[in-house]
Amino acid sequence: MTDSMFRKLPDAAPSLLTVYIDGQPVKAEEGESVAGVLLREKSAASRTTPVLESPRAPFCMMGVCFDCLAVVDGMPSTQSCLVTVKEGMRVERQLGRRRVGV
Repeated sequence: MTDSMFRKLPDAAPSLLTVYIDGQPVKAEEGESVAGVLLREKSAASRTTPVLESPRAPFCMMGVCFDCLAVVDGMPSTQSCLVTVKEGMRVERQLGRRRVGV
């Protein structure tokens, strides 16, 4: 993959907002998906697998493959490709096995 593969195309007048990925502020455009923002990050991985902890990044971008799972505003296992960014949204990469009831 090349760095330019997931670069946003210029928009006439994008409305920028700030989301937080793993606590770090990231600029996003109104109307784009959380997965789209993750793909522009240095590490595009949104999660690691439960057993081998292999990194996974958004793949299908239409809610079929589940590789884009992340913790969005405290909700684990959220399909980030189906969620539109909002100002102040908090996104965390979902690492390893999900802890239930903890």
